[in-house]
Amino acid sequence: MHALNKAMAASASGMSAQTARLRVTAENIANVDTPGYRTKGLSFEAVAGDGKAVRIGDVSLSQATLKRVYNPSHPLAGADGFYDGSNVNVMIEMADAQEAHRSYEANLRLFDQARQMSSTLMDIIRR
Repeated sequence: MHALNKAMAASASGMSAQTARLRVTAENIANVDTPGYRTKGLSFEAVAGDGKAVRIGDVSLSQATLKRVYNPSHPLAGADGFYDGSNVNVMIEMADAQEAHRSYEANLRLFDQARQMSSTLMDIIRR
């Protein structure tokens, strides 16, 4: 029974981590047109003492160069007509969102199977 509980805890931590990853990806996509916005990244760390569970690490900002946008009528444009846009790449963000979604679903299936096995075991013990 202990192994099933550990499996459910590990998959629950994975679902929580992928939820945070989707939130950060959604923020990046929402700010694609925000001048000066830098893409956020999220790291995961193994939980001490249990190599299967993860927790959310630090949020980091991308150091990639900001895209230069030419729009002389923009309030942030300099004398040359350019301003710094964001460094968000929508294609990368969409791929990250899809990967996080699939990882979440895989953790959900693992959690559900461990729950069903635990329930079946309890039924067998009650007999």
